[in-house]
Amino acid sequence: MNRREFLKRTGTVPALAALGPLARVAPQTRVPFRRVRPSDPGWPSADAWAALKQRVGGRLIPVPSVLAPCRTAPDSPDCAERLKDLQNPYFIGDLPGGTQTSGWLDAWTAEPSVWAVTAANASDVAAAVEFARRHDLRLVVKGGGHSYQGTSNAPDSLLVWTRGMHAITLHDAFVPAGCRVEPRPAVTVGAGVRWLEAYDAVTTRAGRYVQGGGCATVGVAGLIQSGGFGSFSKRFGTAASSLIEAEIVTADGQIRIANACTHPDLYWGLKGGGGGSLGIVTRVTLGTHDLPDQFGWAEGKIRAKSDAAFRRLTAEFFRFYRTALLNPHWGEQAAFGSDNTLALSMVMQGLTSEAAQTVWKPFREFLAASPGDFEIVDPLSVDAMPARNWWDAAWRLANDADSVRADARPGASPGNVYWRGNAIEVNIFIYGYESIWLPAALLSDPDRLADTLFRASRRYAVGLHFNKGLSGAPADRVAAARDTATNPAVLDAFALAIVATGAPQSGPGQPGHEPDLAKGRAQAAEVAAASEILRSVVPTPGSYVSESNYFERTFQSSYWGPNYSRLSAVKKKYDPDGLFFVHNGVGSEEWSRDGFTRLS
Repeated sequence: MNRREFLKRTGTVPALAALGPLARVAPQTRVPFRRVRPSDPGWPSADAWAALKQRVGGRLIPVPSVLAPCRTAPDSPDCAERLKDLQNPYFIGDLPGGTQTSGWLDAWTAEPSVWAVTAANASDVAAAVEFARRHDLRLVVKGGGHSYQGTSNAPDSLLVWTRGMHAITLHDAFVPAGCRVEPRPAVTVGAGVRWLEAYDAVTTRAGRYVQGGGCATVGVAGLIQSGGFGSFSKRFGTAASSLIEAEIVTADGQIRIANACTHPDLYWGLKGGGGGSLGIVTRVTLGTHDLPDQFGWAEGKIRAKSDAAFRRLTAEFFRFYRTALLNPHWGEQAAFGSDNTLALSMVMQGLTSEAAQTVWKPFREFLAASPGDFEIVDPLSVDAMPARNWWDAAWRLANDADSVRADARPGASPGNVYWRGNAIEVNIFIYGYESIWLPAALLSDPDRLADTLFRASRRYAVGLHFNKGLSGAPADRVAAARDTATNPAVLDAFALAIVATGAPQSGPGQPGHEPDLAKGRAQAAEVAAASEILRSVVPTPGSYVSESNYFERTFQSSYWGPNYSRLSAVKKKYDPDGLFFVHNGVGSEEWSRDGFTRLS
């Protein structure tokens, strides 16, 4: 007997029908799921937090604001000292609530979590994940803390801080778990390792190369998950494509090994799918490569004396780049300024000083032939050095001290140095940021490309990062990058164009260093205008997830292109309830911008 027949026989249906419209039950309003905040009744009790602290061996701490001395006494010596310390990326990195970026205009401001698990191992991470899932907490993960998008901080959250997981192990012959493949040289690093520490172990001490990031204080694990480019990516590919294996804690609290043979879908997603979306990575194993004999550079600055001369200079540079520099030897940057300057800060690998000088001879001759059009602001310097000394802090401080800054704190490790060029990014408040991969096909018409760069530079300076596009890279490195989640636009891009602005050494609540919001909005508008000019010549614009606009409207296609649907499936498999949330991360479209309320 079905339910309707039963109701008829008992007389229930006629009785309900007699009531007419009043008998219709009003549909219940679906209340969206919301994570809890400290002010909510569901926030964990003191006993619950105490139990978590015991489970992680006492490694649960409250997270004070990095500006605490200034909030209590803004005119005090302690506040002045703290503002000075915030010029040091190592100081920032040693604070659980510290972030390299202080905020983004009209988007986010760095605010500390309520509690942090200072994880020493994967079990600590698993305990934090289980606790957050059980109590409906907003969870944040921080290693290096370099996220421009603000993904390594959030108020009212539980932070998993991986800085204490900094073991480094070199392998002569590594075989990923569950695989039957040829062993290969590799390095295993904990999630809290910064790239300078990895380079010191692999290159300075062991004489090999691992593909990582250009900025020395960026965290290894976060860069790998975002795709990752370093100065020599034109030769060795993306950092993600060097990933052999990862240990990761997924949303169910399980510690998993992900490689080509075990959880291969998760392994693929970790290679460029964006940090913090699929789980919490606790260690990674990366393939290492033979180290070239020489690393080197080409640096200089030229000013054109008229707009017409600048167009000609730009077009000639693109002709020169296409014929002489679009290859595995050359990477890094050229900046096209609104003041008609071309600033070169390029690096190279695998060439002697003499060979590199020969490469640049035609460009020097072009400049020398038109002294009435071009002024040499900084002479073009082209040279090489032993590759093994490139990240050797002691060597740099003794032989090339102007290229680096040192951690001047008493008792700081003598290896704590960072590139002078990265100093502007320390404690910066971003006003606007855009990135666009430029396909190599644009180089076939250097005059048109030069005109585009000229028009864009009238609005704001444009930087081209040649090492962040794989056109000109070896075929095997392009193939390896194709097997990652990164937007395939990178494969035939000759450069990543970046247009950005912000206030260095600035942030809300920093006395005497508050950002100028009106100025910032004006500059952000110019950045957006310059970006639109560049996008007009790119059929399907793509952006790099780690260096892009916080307000990217089509982030799914911009960051991952056709790979997004596959990434989304991996997300739903390993994190069906959306425990892991990062702004503009995989699955984030289902949540409010702060990650607390589910929208769908």
